[in-house]
Amino acid sequence: MQLLLKGLLRGSIPLVMMSLIALVLYIQERNIEARGTFISAWIAFWVSAATIIYQMDSWSLTKQTLIHCFVMLLTVFPILVFSGWFPVDTWSDIARVFLFFLLVGFILWILAAIFRKIFHF
Repeated sequence: MQLLLKGLLRGSIPLVMMSLIALVLYIQERNIEARGTFISAWIAFWVSAATIIYQMDSWSLTKQTLIHCFVMLLTVFPILVFSGWFPVDTWSDIARVFLFFLLVGFILWILAAIFRKIFHF
């Protein structure tokens, strides 16, 4: 339970900060930027909250990665699909969003692994 609360706190920090930025943009009538920032805030929430998965020392890196991917698939992927950032008129459009999701996820996972190796996290 304590780990779950830690994850929610980790996710809430970027969510609150970016939502406040989105609010300022909205007040300035920069609605497109405000909407994009708010959507990004939710993506940052889920990505940050899910980092607690990698603190489960009793789990293998493979298990941590698979669970993290599943959580991202249930949370971030739908946000991308409904964000309006990509055309999603056909199944092939959704497949392209999914490939983008996988590619970015893979790149970020590799960068995090390198960062973790260098700084011994």
